[in-house]
Amino acid sequence: MHRRSLLAAALAPAFASPVLASPALAGPALAQGARARVLRFMPQAAPAVLDPIFNPTTIATTHGYCVFDTLYGCDSRFRPQRQMAEGEAVEADGLRWRIRLREGLRFHDGTPVRAADCIASLQRWAVRDGFGQVLARAVAAWEAPADRELVIRLHRPFPALLDALAKPAASPAFIMPERLARLPADRPIGAGEMIGSGPWRFLAGEFVQGSRAAYARNDDYQPRAEPAEAASGGKRVHFDRLELVWIPDGGTAAAALRTGEIDWIEYPLPDLVPVLERDRALRTQIYDPNGFLGFLRFNQLHPPFDDVAVRRAIRDALAQPDYMAAVALPGDWQECHAVFPCGLPGVTEFPAPPAGEAALQRAREALRAAGYRGEPVVLINPSDFPAVTQQGRVTADLMRRLGVAIELVESDWATIIARRANRAPPTQGGWNLHNTNFPAAAIANPAVSPIIRGHGERAWFGWPSDPASEAAVEAWIAAPDAAGQAAAMATLQQAAWASVPFAPTGLFRLRTAFRADLTGVLQGPNPFLWNLRRG
Repeated sequence: MHRRSLLAAALAPAFASPVLASPALAGPALAQGARARVLRFMPQAAPAVLDPIFNPTTIATTHGYCVFDTLYGCDSRFRPQRQMAEGEAVEADGLRWRIRLREGLRFHDGTPVRAADCIASLQRWAVRDGFGQVLARAVAAWEAPADRELVIRLHRPFPALLDALAKPAASPAFIMPERLARLPADRPIGAGEMIGSGPWRFLAGEFVQGSRAAYARNDDYQPRAEPAEAASGGKRVHFDRLELVWIPDGGTAAAALRTGEIDWIEYPLPDLVPVLERDRALRTQIYDPNGFLGFLRFNQLHPPFDDVAVRRAIRDALAQPDYMAAVALPGDWQECHAVFPCGLPGVTEFPAPPAGEAALQRAREALRAAGYRGEPVVLINPSDFPAVTQQGRVTADLMRRLGVAIELVESDWATIIARRANRAPPTQGGWNLHNTNFPAAAIANPAVSPIIRGHGERAWFGWPSDPASEAAVEAWIAAPDAAGQAAAMATLQQAAWASVPFAPTGLFRLRTAFRADLTGVLQGPNPFLWNLRRG
């Protein structure tokens, strides 16, 4: 039986069952009155390491947007809008930025948000984030002359400063109390210290790593007057309580949505979407119209993928339709032979390489020329992250066809996150290959994309070194006008396509599913857990 038919058949009797016996949902069902006040959301992955600066994953960012706020937020067209900031002024020919905070901002412990908190938070963020690192090199001084005024003095003009402070994904510049922001950036802040000024208060006593997280509405939060749009505008919360509930089995999660035990699944298994769409009590919509770029990341610290010829051959041998069919519905994906998400302004799409046995043979020859002699190659892959899991298994099959002694190491997402940070050789706990994806907003341009950077030990996992790409990134950020940015963007794409920091596997759009009586679901690169009402 076809996989989609099999899953649909398996799900049908579950829909007829009143309650499923799932460990994640153990306990009494919510009474109708309580249900009206509680929002239950199933994220794309289990909540694990919650520090959104240390851990640049979507689930950590989702948690971060609940608990913390940002000085600026991106709207649906990636334009920075004021959030905690009341206003800003650019002085001294672009070498001094003054940002004034809105009045009345408070952290969850009741203390006021001060400019000193913002400065410390930006400094910690700039240690970990690629865009932050570029900004930090241009900063001469971070200053807090008054509690509601911060000043950023620059060595050189930095026209993209607000774009940096507003970046919407993969480590947004969240603001936290100074005492937390002064903690080392290379160690995560613990669950018991998750204190911000955002629309939700984290309930640390109810956190179960890998299973659930709970939040209470921040009654002291002062939303902006503008309508909510992506990560910008008024973050109005209409529920008393939020629960992030992780259900490992996709069929069980879909059935829980059907029975009303959860209200929203970030994205259900694509195979089950047609079944959910036939249920009048449910709704689906495109999660993010800009889509996600899937890719295979190479670890360039160790053979055989330290050889650019091998990386090019593997990129040209993989068949994007195989990857996309594994994670998205027909019509919800496209081939994308580019280093930025296809369809965005200024993106260069390169010719699709000829597929078939000839491409596989070229890859085999490149591996032999690089000295590969059958050594184990470690592919790390999450077993509980459907949009990644299936892509990793397609890669494992490709490697076997190339004659590679592939070692597929699968475990939960939290374990994979920890292992991919290990720079040791694969035989000592490191890795060679890793499939994942990024929302388009997180990699939309040279400044925000961590996977395009080629700055060695400071680069995103895989640690590529490519001076030509780095020079083009710097040129894009420093460009005084649109023409300069366009030229730098074109140069960067040529350089990155040649150096192969990753191999794109296609651009796909996922569908999110929620109860029909839940209104106000925003689209964007992250699930935004505000602007929601029931009924």
